[in-house]
Amino acid sequence: MSKGRILVTGGTGYIGSHTAVELQNAGYEVIIIDNLSNSNIEVLDGIEKITGIRPAFKEMDLCDKAALEDLFVQYPGILGVINFAAYKAVGESVKMPLKYYHNNLVSVVNLMELMPKYNVKGFVFSSSCTVYGQPDKEYLPVTESAPRKKAMSPYGNTKAICEDIIHDTITSGATFKSIILRYFNPIGAHPTAIIGELPNGVPQNLLPFVTQTAAGIREQLSVYGNDYNTPDGSCIRDYINVVDLAKAHVIAVDRMIQDKCLEPVEIFNLGTGRGLSVLEILNTFEKVTGVKVNYKIVGRREGDIEQVWADPVKANTVLGWTATESVEDTLASAWKWQQKLMADAKK
Repeated sequence: MSKGRILVTGGTGYIGSHTAVELQNAGYEVIIIDNLSNSNIEVLDGIEKITGIRPAFKEMDLCDKAALEDLFVQYPGILGVINFAAYKAVGESVKMPLKYYHNNLVSVVNLMELMPKYNVKGFVFSSSCTVYGQPDKEYLPVTESAPRKKAMSPYGNTKAICEDIIHDTITSGATFKSIILRYFNPIGAHPTAIIGELPNGVPQNLLPFVTQTAAGIREQLSVYGNDYNTPDGSCIRDYINVVDLAKAHVIAVDRMIQDKCLEPVEIFNLGTGRGLSVLEILNTFEKVTGVKVNYKIVGRREGDIEQVWADPVKANTVLGWTATESVEDTLASAWKWQQKLMADAKK
């Protein structure tokens, strides 16, 4: 007996696919839409292999409102929507801002216009710690009450604007609730190594670039800056295991469907509470795997924040969620996934 239908937009992507697995494991029926701009259709095979269930899938651009409405008609009774359908590369957003504003905002507007019509109860929005900008020292680690700052990239700005769209829509009397999840830095792969992070083209995130460099696919990893005001000069982030992160979405969906939300819009930081520098991640990866990573220090990258990590107490206590996986196990899972990709390529 299914607990109900959940629409996962961007569901063949990195976090979306891991969340689809956890939703199916929790008894939900998952419907995925994705335009496959930064993911691969074969991810569906992986989800099916892990869970024994193949989620329904429609290739679609979420900015196409007519196609989205057709989907709601085709799959009646969708209880909740989890939205991962966003472009997410900070550097690219600085170079191509309109691409980011169009995709990331229009997709959310389309969903919010259609959800009340089809009696959707809850909307989980995939936000980001980028909305905090570079927090002042007194706000580190970052709580949900820390002030949002002017975003340092168009990508970060789209997340802040989408949060405002959600607040304004629900304040105006919308019939659904929303939980906004502000992620810190998701890394790692499913422990089976059947799904993981597989960006199309050159990776924009640190870990895929680390594993591809370790594997000899990339010649060298660039570390952007060693002159920041941090212990080793490199940027500090809160790195969270992707499966831990995925599980938080299931808890959020349960909470909305069961009418347990204390406010019409709730916001939670999802992180470990521990800040690690880029160089610490590289050193830990080398220790865990025994593989050296060829890297060089280069100049700072526009749009990068110096240091940010989460205070996850609200998520721990109110949501009842905690990040449990160690950074060592998480880095080992990323390497295991990379090795599987290389083995598959040789077949």
